[in-house]
Order: sequence, then C-alpha cells, then structure tokens
Amino acid sequence: MSKIVVVTGASSGFGAMTARALAGAGHTVYAGIRDIAGRNAQAAADLEEQAGAEGVRMKALEMDVADQASVDAAVDRIVSEAGRLDVVVHNAGHMTLGPVEAFTVEQIASIYDTNVLSTQRVNRAALPHLRRQRDGLLVWVGSSSARGGTPPYLGPYFAAKAAEDSLAVSIAAEVARFGIDTSIIVPGSFTTGTNHYAHAGHPEDTAVVREYDELYAGVMDDLLKRQAALTPPDADPAEVARQIVRVVDLPRGKRPFRVYIDPAQDGAEEVFRVGDRIRREFYRAVGYDDLLGPTS
Repeated sequence: MSKIVVVTGASSGFGAMTARALAGAGHTVYAGIRDIAGRNAQAAADLEEQAGAEGVRMKALEMDVADQASVDAAVDRIVSEAGRLDVVVHNAGHMTLGPVEAFTVEQIASIYDTNVLSTQRVNRAALPHLRRQRDGLLVWVGSSSARGGTPPYLGPYFAAKAAEDSLAVSIAAEVARFGIDTSIIVPGSFTTGTNHYAHAGHPEDTAVVREYDELYAGVMDDLLKRQAALTPPDADPAEVARQIVRVVDLPRGKRPFRVYIDPAQDGAEEVFRVGDRIRREFYRAVGYDDLLGPTS
C-alpha cells in the first residue's frame, strides 16, 4: 500500500538514495531539503527531474530541520496536499572529524542540534498527525558508531548519534499505544558512495589541533584508511535505502526494531542486541510489554 513519506536531509547521501528508492517503490515522497532556492537548488532539481522522467511521486520540500517554523510549514504542506502523513524518515545529520577538545562548545551544540534536536522538531510537527491517525512509522537512521568500534577523532558525531538512538528507543514505547511503529536503521561506516566524510565538520580551535598533532600526527588519516580497509570493496550504501523501503513495505507490527547494514562488522550489532534484549526483558518484568510494539 502506497505511503506518504517525508525524508529529512534528502539533498545527498542516504537521504537522497532513500527518497529515490521509496518513490521507485510506489510511495509518495517528500524529500526534505533546506535552501532549495539556493545552495541545494541543483539537488532539488535533480530529484524532481528524475521523478518526472520515471513517472514517480517525489517532490523536493523546503525543510530546514534547524528551524521549527520551517519544519512546521513543511509538514503542514504535506498534510494539506496529501491529506495525511504515514512515514517519517529521520535522516538529517552531519559528521565531524578532529580531536574533541578542539571543538568549541558552540560547535558541539550545533552538532547536537543537527543530529539530535532536529528529530525533536520534526516529531513535534509530525507526531500529532500520526497520533490522530492511530497509525504511522518512525524510521530513524542511526549509526553503528553509537555502540560499535569507535575510533578517536569522531567523538562529537558519535555522541550525537548515541543521543539520537536513546531518543528513538524511548519514543518508540511512548507512541506504541497510538499505533505508531518504530524501526532504527543502523548503517556501518560506508567510506565511499556518500558525502559524509567529504562534508565533515572540523574543529575551530586550530591551536589545540596543532598541539594534538605533535603526538597524533597522521593518526586520523591513517585510522580512516584502516577503517576503509575493513569494508568490503563491494559495500553499497544504497543498501541502506533498500532496507528502508523493505521496512516501510512491511505490515505494522511486523517491522524489525533494528536493521543492521554494517559491511565492516564493527561489533555494534552484538552490543545492540544485548541492550535490546535487556530492554524487552525489563518491559516484561514491569508488566508493560505492550509498549514493545504498536498496539492501537
């Protein structure tokens, strides 16, 4: 059954792939992109050109996840045009590279804003509609970095993704009685095929960076090369989009709580499985196992 879907951060990377894949699967997709009249005009034009060429329902949607008014207007437009909203794909995010100390407090706050607070803005706009419908799906694009092998120099990003994951887990139980499903997508480190590393943010305190370079010179670049070597050469980031399509197409209540796409196998899946098992056992022990899945 065709769904009305919004994908945040859809200008490139997993977001653009997911928007295209969902539209190709027959869903109506609103690709959330900030500044579609400016810096991301070409990305928006490419999406809509593809939609026209393939005869699919995919629209570029002005949505700046750092601005509640922009998010509210975007969700209002979707509901006004489509009559409902079925699926929210939380994909917007931004990676960082550099020693944690060298990032200013303001930078760390900005990283949390993009990767964590953005999801709250979108949920506050979208969840009232999903709750009224007593139906819907939240898809969270997380990261194996929240639990797996975590090399240095990526700390602010790792911390933000872990915070996003914690929100996703809590919210899953809080919306279950409204009939809202949750799936957390856990990609590993795809070092090619996305713009994550190329567009990564760097610390502003260059004096501190130089001090770290005295003892850690070349470590970051070397670690990235070693990390890339752990990933099979045929690793395809588009598999993330394909798995999101699979989750969306599954019936409510039959969707997996987590989906792992980790070619490098950094250990996150093993740790997540333990944590999720303990979560299930705890809910059953306190008599709230109905919150483990949509019940409305």
